[in-house]
Amino acid sequence: MKKIVLIFLVTLFVSLKFSSADEGMWIPLLIEKYNIEDMQKKGFKLSAEDIYSINQDCLKDAVVIFGRGCTGELVSGQGLLLTNHHCGYGAIQQHSSIEHDYLTDGFWAMSKDEELPNPGLTATFLRRIEEVTDKTLAGVTDEMSEEERNEKIRENMKSIQDEAEKDNHYNASVRSFYYGNQYFLFVYEVYKDVRLVGAPPSAIGKFGGDTDNWMWPRHTGDFSVFRIYADKNNQPAEYSPENIPYKPKKYLPISIKGINEGDFTMVLGYPGGTYQYVTSDEIKWIKNISNPNKIELRDIRLDVMNRYMQNNDTIRIKYASKNAGVSNSWKRWKGEIIGLERLNAVEKKMELEYQFRKWAESGHNEYVGLLENFSNVYSELEKYDIAYDYYREAIMAVEIVRFASRFEHLLTLLKTEADREDIEKEITNLQHLMDGFYKDYVPKIDQEIFYQLLPLYYSNVSVEFQPDLAQMNFSGNYKRFVEYLYQNSIFDDQPELKELLTIDKIDELTNLKNDAVFQFYQHFNQVYEAKIKPKRDSLNYITHTLYRSYMKGLMEMQKDKILFPDANFTMRVSYGDVKGSYPRDGIKYQYFTTLDGVMEKDNPEIYDYDVPDRLKEIYQKKDFGRYEVDGTVPVCFLATNHTTGGNSGSPVLDAEGNLIGLNFDRVWEGIMSDMIFDPEQSRNISVDIRYVLFLIDKYAGATHLIDEMAIVE
Repeated sequence: MKKIVLIFLVTLFVSLKFSSADEGMWIPLLIEKYNIEDMQKKGFKLSAEDIYSINQDCLKDAVVIFGRGCTGELVSGQGLLLTNHHCGYGAIQQHSSIEHDYLTDGFWAMSKDEELPNPGLTATFLRRIEEVTDKTLAGVTDEMSEEERNEKIRENMKSIQDEAEKDNHYNASVRSFYYGNQYFLFVYEVYKDVRLVGAPPSAIGKFGGDTDNWMWPRHTGDFSVFRIYADKNNQPAEYSPENIPYKPKKYLPISIKGINEGDFTMVLGYPGGTYQYVTSDEIKWIKNISNPNKIELRDIRLDVMNRYMQNNDTIRIKYASKNAGVSNSWKRWKGEIIGLERLNAVEKKMELEYQFRKWAESGHNEYVGLLENFSNVYSELEKYDIAYDYYREAIMAVEIVRFASRFEHLLTLLKTEADREDIEKEITNLQHLMDGFYKDYVPKIDQEIFYQLLPLYYSNVSVEFQPDLAQMNFSGNYKRFVEYLYQNSIFDDQPELKELLTIDKIDELTNLKNDAVFQFYQHFNQVYEAKIKPKRDSLNYITHTLYRSYMKGLMEMQKDKILFPDANFTMRVSYGDVKGSYPRDGIKYQYFTTLDGVMEKDNPEIYDYDVPDRLKEIYQKKDFGRYEVDGTVPVCFLATNHTTGGNSGSPVLDAEGNLIGLNFDRVWEGIMSDMIFDPEQSRNISVDIRYVLFLIDKYAGATHLIDEMAIVE
């Protein structure tokens, strides 16, 4: 085993030739080894130690995981944090009501006493990274079965994590890279008191809405402001009025000097997931089957939501976050199909696979037949993957079904006569969940979505995965059947459920198992758990082991390249430069947009383009202050940094490590970059920090926040 690891590492380190210009999401610990020379050639003025170090304060100490899926950055010595508006959207919505519509009007705390707590929201700092491949693979031998191998690896990982967490308050995680060919330990510190400080109205923070999502030109002020609080010792603590603003090890200076095409840019953040090394079989599945199916199902959900939201402000507020969540992936899947077709991604993957086969047959016998094994497994997977997609997107996408599913654990506890303390705790959890669910739930929307999605499951999923609805009073009319479910479900009656869901009525709670909607969920879930999930998991497990071998083989075959590891929501560095794009023949996009473009798009009749009156007044007066450039204010810019989901809110830094923007999106033409990177079309979109400051200062009048920041002019 040591010999195999050694071969892998030698292959990995042998050359400094990169995959392609600006492609890559690089591990901060290895910047000195792989990237710093190339970065400095491109204009970077700092050292690798300035990015990542455990011996000195560095850029990593100013960047956090914001919540569970975004990135944020510290911009003051008082714990002030910037992230995207869409990352803070859930928190903003939770504080919104008809009386205080912060989604529409924005929110600005004019003192720390006005900052709003957000239970459950966290800011997570990376404290150190350690390469632990040898420790993780200790005791692993070629003679082991895959089950034995994985069990040994899990045992080693737990030991490594336990040791890293011993006698401290840190959280540790060992993560797999290159499909299990390499492992790193990440040690984190989690702060649990994160308060909302400011957010522009959605007409600014979400300007362009779903219409402009993934598109350029873009004019979105996609930012929100939070503050991290700590105890009196600057340590993580649950929310308390006694907590004080966190004093960070490092915060980012902010440059308003301006940017020009060709300027160096760097993004430091937490990209969620990429799939650069998948085979042609996977690309064909995504492009031809999976994405089209999911798009069709979300078309229905969005159509129903949008019709109700357009004419009712209460519903608009209730469904704003849900609609955005459904739409985001829906539009991405569409863009992926277009990009994969434009790049002939399947053919390119097949060309690489042809080369791999020839290389394997030239004396690398352990890889002979590997790609054929892939094709066989993917062929067998297809019907299970289709069933999985429809279960998630047609059945569990129905809100009342998903809500009812959350009661399964309680019923299990009751059935097994678990400790009363555990039952009471679960009841309390469900009471909190119930309050949040009904706050933003409109039954008529959910019911219409339900009866439109259900027949599609039965039309497109293999018969063996179709529960028999006849035993649930199904008369052949899907709409009538859905109405029957609602009429016979306590989950459609908040007062009745609230009255039942108490500690005093534990004996009666067992009757929930007979509820019509819960039984519907059970029928589908039983099929999923018994017939879909086990086989799908087993086949995906096989593909993972095949990818481990394939990845190792690719590295051996392409010894003139360093192949960056796929993103896995660990901190990464990507770098490139400010650059416009040429998306189609005859079209050239410049690298920036301005406030002029916001005003050109203004249309009070369209929600996505209804510019706030105050912003129009400031524009007419030309009251731009020090953020003015050529009679207007810069709004967004393009660069060539390789980003993906999770990079939302990531700081975009200049050559000297100053904050110049907040990453929030990619362009439509390059959206397939999770699977295949196109240096000609892949661009990340960022809100210019000058627009952020302009809005905080001139629009909101929150100059006290500007005073906290270190601004470089």
